[in-house]
Amino acid sequence: MSALTGLGLVPAAAQSLIRKSGSYLAAIISAALTLLSPSLHAVELQSSVISSVLWSADSGSLKRQNFQFSLEPEFILRFDQQIKLTALSRLRSISLNALAPEKVTDAAYSPYSKPLFIGNSSEFELREFYLEVPSDNYYFTLGKQQVVWGKADGLKVLDIVNPQSYREFILEDFDDSRIPQWMVNIETSLGAWDAQFLWIPDQSYHVLGDEGSLYTPTSPLLLPKSQGGASVEVEPFKRPRRTVMDSDVGLRLSRFWRGWDLSLNYLYQYDNFALLYQRRSITANGLHVDIEPQYRRTHVLGGSFSNAFDNWVIRGELAYFSDRYFLARGLRDSDGIAQGQEVSYVMGLDWAGLENTLISGQLFQSVALNRESATARDKTDTTMSLLVNHTLLNETMELRLIWLANTNIGDGLLRLRLTYEWRDNLKTWIANDIFYGSEEGIFGQFDANDRLTFGVEMGFE
Repeated sequence: MSALTGLGLVPAAAQSLIRKSGSYLAAIISAALTLLSPSLHAVELQSSVISSVLWSADSGSLKRQNFQFSLEPEFILRFDQQIKLTALSRLRSISLNALAPEKVTDAAYSPYSKPLFIGNSSEFELREFYLEVPSDNYYFTLGKQQVVWGKADGLKVLDIVNPQSYREFILEDFDDSRIPQWMVNIETSLGAWDAQFLWIPDQSYHVLGDEGSLYTPTSPLLLPKSQGGASVEVEPFKRPRRTVMDSDVGLRLSRFWRGWDLSLNYLYQYDNFALLYQRRSITANGLHVDIEPQYRRTHVLGGSFSNAFDNWVIRGELAYFSDRYFLARGLRDSDGIAQGQEVSYVMGLDWAGLENTLISGQLFQSVALNRESATARDKTDTTMSLLVNHTLLNETMELRLIWLANTNIGDGLLRLRLTYEWRDNLKTWIANDIFYGSEEGIFGQFDANDRLTFGVEMGFE
């Protein structure tokens, strides 16, 4: 990293973390800067810091759930030739043990992307660190970054390039919960199409709440059902570790055609959810179950479309997964896993016919195809969503409602939020997140975790 640290951009205290976090891509960035350095001159350094405080409590009893403080410094160094280097980090301190940074399955992080845990209440994470290099025909983005393909509200269909932290289930904003990865991102033009190629050697996957955390999954749709009297042992995660052979690769083609925004997407990746393979045996003390978390490859083919008609916007996303692995129902499958394929899609309709108001409805469906045996989930799983967003007082105040409802089990999540922007760099908000339904559901499993949240965010430049 000598080429980077020599620029004075990276503080000495963070250099060791960068060396840990990005040995592959950081080496590429360093080499690129070394090659460009003879003709490269820094012309502008831009820096900013966003600090936020968040307090949350149980909606019914007002018993405190959490108190969180975060600090996000960002540095952008602009060179001539339109080359730009961006570094963004996050220091976060959380008071509640059940949401503490270490209360996650941190084995899902790549060693090069894992946050630095400070005690049991704080973490420091290099969120983004990438170099942008334009040329006549290509645009290179090299380093730790987020790539967003899908734009659905509340749930994801195509937005699966980066894994996600589920430490707070889906209550965090996607920008905050998405796990940036070290990757090579190349954009160019192919005739009328814009093309994007991704190479992702960073083997990080979804991060879930660990045992004892506030949002530990308990739904039988996600975890094997406990078998009465059986002893259970969870083995260490078996993570892919070959830098090149286990890399993810992606290709996206997009264009604007006769009023339609279109994309075609392909991703060859490891499924970001670990599969919980089971081995059952009879011991002197009775039934014993070994659970072995593993990751499996899948090809993802899909696309998206959107178009505006006066006050209406119609949009959709589709993804086909060539290899999907579902929890099996009953004990017929010796390993507890049923293989198949999956088609997932969302259809959305947005209406902006009222002043300062957006109303959006979505239909999400996931269809399990060619299952080897009966699965814990239904063949077709359906979730509907409603979003209502209204601004007032010259757009300084925003009222927002999001409702997600699963029709298979009848559970859901209702989110209400009021935000007020006092100044360009200061805003406050109050929100209420309400889960409901059966504990077997994806949302209903957290029925006891309804929360009221108050937050303050301030920015400095």
